[in-house]
Amino acid sequence: MSQTASVIYSQLQSLMEAEEIDYASQWQPSPQLPSKPLVKPQTEQALAQVSAIAHQNQWSIMPCGNGSKASWGGIPSQVDCYLSTRYLNQVVDHAVGDLTVTVQAGITLGELQSQLQPAKQFLPIDPTYPETATLGGIVATADAGSWRERYGGIRDLLIGISFVRADGEIAKAGGRVVKNVAGYDLMKLLTGSYGTLGIITQLTFRTYPLSSASETVVLTGEADHIIETAQKVRNSTLTPTRADLLSASVVQQLNLGTGLGLAIRFETIPESIQQQREQLTAIGESLGLNATCFTDENEKSLWNQLKQLISLSTASDGITCKYGLLPTAAGGFLTQLPANSYAIIHNKSGLGRLVLNGDQSLSFLNQMRNYCQQHQGFLTILEAPNEVKEQIEPWGYSGNALKMMQKIKENFDPHYQFNPNRFVGGI
Repeated sequence: MSQTASVIYSQLQSLMEAEEIDYASQWQPSPQLPSKPLVKPQTEQALAQVSAIAHQNQWSIMPCGNGSKASWGGIPSQVDCYLSTRYLNQVVDHAVGDLTVTVQAGITLGELQSQLQPAKQFLPIDPTYPETATLGGIVATADAGSWRERYGGIRDLLIGISFVRADGEIAKAGGRVVKNVAGYDLMKLLTGSYGTLGIITQLTFRTYPLSSASETVVLTGEADHIIETAQKVRNSTLTPTRADLLSASVVQQLNLGTGLGLAIRFETIPESIQQQREQLTAIGESLGLNATCFTDENEKSLWNQLKQLISLSTASDGITCKYGLLPTAAGGFLTQLPANSYAIIHNKSGLGRLVLNGDQSLSFLNQMRNYCQQHQGFLTILEAPNEVKEQIEPWGYSGNALKMMQKIKENFDPHYQFNPNRFVGGI
């Protein structure tokens, strides 16, 4: 046992003897991160105690659930231990009639969806690794997925939050408020903060009814015509729940045709689906696009394959990026990509995911980042070998809010206890 692990063990021994935490002397969530002690508290109060002890001893903590996204973003400058919420995995309250659910942060999305299904409800987010990703990690990384088209992002679905501060105090905001922190919109602030402001322990979400039917139409063809169709969809009365632009390599890999693609999913009553499908295919036919329709298991398989193409395992030597840009600039982005890459862009928001396989020059990454920034966007490196992140700053932030973000970090975590250097500007 290392000297650091030995010190942490001795400081937490009383909590272990009281069976309030589980402790492992070594754990490594991904090859990009060091092997360090893992602490898994049994309750929110025990987690708060661990955070307070860490605060007193100035330990650097990486908050996590199952660690599925632990290597996203910047490389932490110091990790003394991992602090997991995985045992905080209960549904606290499901108000079926109010369409809300309150859960502990360590429950996975797959577990929650299974518990919502008997009430014919669901939480409309489609993140990476849904079977292992915990709700706390999904919120911390703002990983919403393709349902954003209809239901918005994480911030639009989240209505209540509890978290543990660096000093071990528990703070709450939104639904079922017990104690609030004046002056901050905590739900928006903690969403996408990558665990740098506190450890999320409980969340309240809006839920939605499951649809009675669904169907996906994929249009493929020349880039200019696909982009024109995407624009027409944005300006039309169509109400898709998902609408993603697909790079040519994704279209080819899924045997959908040639050129770029546009995948549109409708989830409503069958009559409405038929009417909207006919309207969409008419738009496509007028521009010479090919249309393929998917239902039932074929539709489910299509969206699962799309997710797999843009999700690298942590053991991969490829690069995964999240990016955003004006939807009108999507065509220029997709047509610059190499053949061994996969990309999607959400049609309405302009947010997307890019996977680069094989050797990619840093100049190409900078080129794509510059393109996004020139079109009011960004490009963040999520998953990549450490040597890549050491040569090109993962966030590439060029806005004017960095000083404000640093002040917020200092107010919440003045000793940089949580995930130091993982977020924008070394936060």
